[in-house]
Amino acid sequence: QVQLVESGGGLVQPGESLKVSCRVSENIFNFNSVAWHRQAPGKEREFVASINVGGRTDYADSVKGRFTISRDHTKNTVYLQMNNLKSGDTAVYFCKANILSRHYWGQGTRVTVAS
Repeated sequence: QVQLVESGGGLVQPGESLKVSCRVSENIFNFNSVAWHRQAPGKEREFVASINVGGRTDYADSVKGRFTISRDHTKNTVYLQMNNLKSGDTAVYFCKANILSRHYWGQGTRVTVAS
């Protein structure tokens, strides 16, 4: 069973940075892509960023220029570097690994941006 474990969430002030991690129990190159999604209170889960097996990255318009997704295959870990955080970035951040029609989710890590 594939397991994803997110970590690194916390409370930061607007304008600050935070880096969250997603450790995957298998070689991340086994998956077509690994993505970050988030769910704010009272809202639906939304796509944030993804990186595919070839290294191509995609971002939601709301985070372009502020967030960077990266990976370390030696650690089977995908990261999300978040800069210039805003109150609207407050959410639980989930990692998702995709292979063909199968999707695996982590339990999420909470990010709160408040002054």
